[in-house]
Amino acid sequence: MRHFLIAAAALLSACATAPLTAVETPVETIDLLLTSATVVDVEKGTTTPDQLVAVRGGDIVAVLPEGQASRYRAARTQDLGDRYVMPGLWDMHVHFGGGETLIGENAELMPLYVVNGVVAVRDAAGDLAQQVLDWRDAPPTPDSPRIFTSGPKIEGIAPVWKGVIETGSEADVDAALDRLQALRVDFVKITDNTLKPELFLYAVREAKKRGMKTSAHIPASITVLEAAEAGLSSIEHLDYAMKAGSKDEAAIAADYLAGKYTYAQTMRRYADTFDVETARRVYARLRELGTAVSPTLYGSTTLANLDLDDHSHDAGLAYVGPGIRATYAWRVERAAKATPQQVADRHFVKDVTARTLPMLRDAGVTILTGTDAGFLNSFNYPGFSLHDELELYVKLGLTSREALMGSVVDGPRFLNQGERYGAVAAGKSADLLVLEADPLKDVSATRRIADVVLRGRLIDADELERMRGEIRARVVARNADFTPSPAS
Repeated sequence: MRHFLIAAAALLSACATAPLTAVETPVETIDLLLTSATVVDVEKGTTTPDQLVAVRGGDIVAVLPEGQASRYRAARTQDLGDRYVMPGLWDMHVHFGGGETLIGENAELMPLYVVNGVVAVRDAAGDLAQQVLDWRDAPPTPDSPRIFTSGPKIEGIAPVWKGVIETGSEADVDAALDRLQALRVDFVKITDNTLKPELFLYAVREAKKRGMKTSAHIPASITVLEAAEAGLSSIEHLDYAMKAGSKDEAAIAADYLAGKYTYAQTMRRYADTFDVETARRVYARLRELGTAVSPTLYGSTTLANLDLDDHSHDAGLAYVGPGIRATYAWRVERAAKATPQQVADRHFVKDVTARTLPMLRDAGVTILTGTDAGFLNSFNYPGFSLHDELELYVKLGLTSREALMGSVVDGPRFLNQGERYGAVAAGKSADLLVLEADPLKDVSATRRIADVVLRGRLIDADELERMRGEIRARVVARNADFTPSPAS
């Protein structure tokens, strides 16, 4: 025992006098390392320079000061040269459709979103619902945005829209919701073409009971507040917010239902009776109820201005197939038939509607940045139009940060994805934009894309340009083979 104690004491003495060596931090193997990054925090409205972003698989594993790059061994390292890194954009209102003959052209829109920095879209229903659900679960190309979809929307009996679930009773609505739950839709879309107002409210209430988000066009016979108080999650299109600000909303709706006025005349009457105090009261209540609004202002503004703007030389035409372009004709032809008074009314309604956006912001209503891009909505080019939407918000009084919030922060939150998306931070999804300029100072910087990171894969400037060329080439090939249908 004595010999053991002597030996132990000698060992302790040696350890005490031996020089200390630093414990080396183990080197982590990752897939992608972005260095010299200026990280943009959209929610806080701040930027942090000299950062590195470490990515493994589809996840951000760390965001650290630049000096810690030695901690990582990356399959690919990209020096960003102090460029700005922000979460990828979300378009919170798009459509895929136009019939089964246009499935291929709709699939070819996917990379068009990505090259414009749009990494996720919320599909607000069309006539290709099952196809879109399939794409959600198995993207048609590796360069596809994430898709969140309503599946087929709930409507009344024999509506103008195709591919819907027709409902004429509460039992029909229950069956529709059962079907949508079985399809695992991300939210429920309800529209008002032929849907009875009492069934609209029933559908909203029942969906809420099931824990399902709802988004809608609101029937004329229901006030906006009635829909919101039933539990509506989001109002699609800003003109409903304008309607809600009319001091005579209910009476005007009754006249419309009685057939005294056309829809266009009714919208003019809502605009004529728009009252700031009424609007503020209603918007404050929308905030209390947690009802969001997706303005889709670029789409509605484009349609209102069809008499003013020549779209024949739009750069976006080169990126959209001829079949989808042919679906634009319906709205173009309707606009061309308008009388001078109807055109004047259209512009007046547009201008009054635009005034509501900063009022919603001031009331604290959640704004979901969406465009209405896709088939049917003329000259509203997927991907491109989200930048137009953002810039229009700023023109109308929002800050760049507020415009971006509705896309990259509140968009994911609305779809219960806030834990996974909305920030450049450890644990978040690696769906990112690398920009040449600060988007918090000038929202148009979102157009100046240097790189895109999609599900952890870096798409650099050269590959983005290659993708653009491939999209244009596919459209050229489709143009050569396209034969317009009689309806086109």
